[in-house]
Amino acid sequence: MTTRRRFITIVPLAGSALLAAHTASAQGAPTLDPKDPQAAALGYVVDTTKVDKAKFPKHTNDQHCGNCQLYQGAATAEKAPCTLFQGKQVLNKAWCSAWVKKAG
Repeated sequence: MTTRRRFITIVPLAGSALLAAHTASAQGAPTLDPKDPQAAALGYVVDTTKVDKAKFPKHTNDQHCGNCQLYQGAATAEKAPCTLFQGKQVLNKAWCSAWVKKAG
């Protein structure tokens, strides 16, 4: 029988283990292909300097995944998960039309 005290000590450990497993699996996720239907719909490009200016006139070259609110990695990471593309990683210097400036 599990006591309340034992339960309270196990829950945070289990949560930490799940978070660590999720982070590890995200690091092994494949890199997003620009031809992926969702990526294409959002105008995803692997190099922010290659964005079609006619299609996205508000884009500037200082906008890239690494400084986007949706980017789930460190600003210096080469690639990381994005909340829009579940199970895939985006390149730091990539861009898509869902770009939102990171707060702070």
